[in-house]
Amino acid sequence: MAEGEASKSQPTPEALPARDALLLLTWLSPGYPVGAYAYSHGLEWAAETGDVRDEASLRAWLGDVLAHGAARNDAILAAHAHAAGAQGDGPAAAALNDLALALAPSRELHLETSQQGRSFLDATCAAWPTPRLTALAAHLPGPVAYPVAVGLAAGAHGLARRTLLTGYLAAFLQNLVSAALRLSPVGQSAGTRVVAALGPGIAAVAAEADEAPLDALGAATVRLDLGSFRHETQYSRLFRS
Repeated sequence: MAEGEASKSQPTPEALPARDALLLLTWLSPGYPVGAYAYSHGLEWAAETGDVRDEASLRAWLGDVLAHGAARNDAILAAHAHAAGAQGDGPAAAALNDLALALAPSRELHLETSQQGRSFLDATCAAWPTPRLTALAAHLPGPVAYPVAVGLAAGAHGLARRTLLTGYLAAFLQNLVSAALRLSPVGQSAGTRVVAALGPGIAAVAAEADEAPLDALGAATVRLDLGSFRHETQYSRLFRS
């Protein structure tokens, strides 16, 4: 292949950050076909009981989800999935997926992660296929945990891992703020301030997860977990979790 042809087929180093940003903005956008808008991660029950009733309580609730709950666990799982994706390690991906699904503490939260993960992996394999991602997907024929699916795709496509983790966490929390707007404990201006206030925490958790072993997995959001069980029989519901 001539030098000019090679330069056209391979992205330049300067173009790589822009390509990473474009993929992540697309994959993690509200318009990506994973149905994230249908889940509140227990927030609907928290609003029903008054645990989340205003800007301060929403910020505190989401701060705990980020530092001590599923958001932190998801970031660690996504980091390890990224490594498996980069190496094309199908057995490691399958084992990590089994662990991730087992960590879901309720039926609804299991549905939340597995439905989004399956949808994400199928959509990404169809729209952005690579031989490595296709081979990895063959090891995951059933339910797929969402952070595992996103991490595998990012690793297979060579996206920077820290960028992935930061984007994933930001999208996770922004989706919950969007749910809070629909549940009406806060308005748009307050929701925007909550997103801004969580920014330093997102960066800190992403940095921790980038280096964390799987032994670092663990959550301490017991009231959220119990609320997820109670949401299954909540009288009036907008969300699936």
